[in-house]
Amino acid sequence: MPNTPSVTTIDEYLRQRLMPVEGAIPHISGIEMFGTSVPAGIVGGDLFEYINFQQRYDIDARIERAQRLAVEFLEPLPPGLPIRNSVDDHLQWLRSRPDYKPEMDPEYRFARSSEQLRVAEDLHDLYSTAGILIVDAQGHGIISAKIASTVHDTFHALMLTDLDRYGKTTPKLFENLNLRLAQSVTARNALGMSETEQTREIATMLYGEVRPGGQFRFANFGHPPPLVFSAKYARLVDVHEDHMAQFLALGLQLPADHPDRTRYFSMSLRDHRINSDDISEITLISPGDILILYTDGLYDGSDPQVRAHLQTILQQHHQESARNICEALMEFALQQDEVLREAGDEALIDDKTVFIVKRT
Repeated sequence: MPNTPSVTTIDEYLRQRLMPVEGAIPHISGIEMFGTSVPAGIVGGDLFEYINFQQRYDIDARIERAQRLAVEFLEPLPPGLPIRNSVDDHLQWLRSRPDYKPEMDPEYRFARSSEQLRVAEDLHDLYSTAGILIVDAQGHGIISAKIASTVHDTFHALMLTDLDRYGKTTPKLFENLNLRLAQSVTARNALGMSETEQTREIATMLYGEVRPGGQFRFANFGHPPPLVFSAKYARLVDVHEDHMAQFLALGLQLPADHPDRTRYFSMSLRDHRINSDDISEITLISPGDILILYTDGLYDGSDPQVRAHLQTILQQHHQESARNICEALMEFALQQDEVLREAGDEALIDDKTVFIVKRT
């Protein structure tokens, strides 16, 4: 009899796509990283992913295209030829306006050409950059996994747009992602919900990028703040939260100056859209320093007893590999699950993710 193909359930499918493979771990000079995630059930709402720019994108081809466009944008369109690019298209529209002046053509072409030169320069930085995406959707189970999957897919669609336009991730990506997770007035009215009802898709997210010097620049939407372990002092060091911008969970707060703000519900309005000043930075100064990213299944960021336990584990394992450190922290988290089960508090068990970035 022919072999019957195995049937993948939706739970199994979501679990597989929310878990990265080790082959995707980026190799950044002077940096070692490893992450792991354990759902509370068959599938959960935690997601973590390595963004290996060299593996995911053809950086060489993108740089070549940007350099080609930088030259092409400077060249006037020969008479009789069809429009070649967005610069030709815009200039055709510009010439139809009564305020058009011939000197506008070379000025606009130079400006757009220089943009592409900058895109090429910024793309080059991706050779030595690694991204880390961590998402924690509220609850655990298939609905939470679907929310995390939505964040993941939207993030990568917006990443493509950013790389095409800017050659790097920008605050605009996070603002658009935040809007995508907001609840529209139309949908809420269609579902018959009142403004006081709390039913909505909620997910926290932390996305950051690591570079060889130990710099970690990140945006944080409602996620527990990173921990930093100093090899020199053999302890967790305080990271001043006033130096780390943190927004509400995705979709809960829109900027007051967003043109679509009246089309979505927002718990409150931010003063402004996200800009470069809202991107936080932590630097691992010395070899052996460790950055710990996690979800609240490990630590909610506030319990001093749990923090003390984590520090003890790090003191015992900090000289080991990023993988070993990660597994030691996860083992502690799983042991706490057993304590909850024995106490009859199994409902309190949550999905858990641990991600280690170590400067070597």
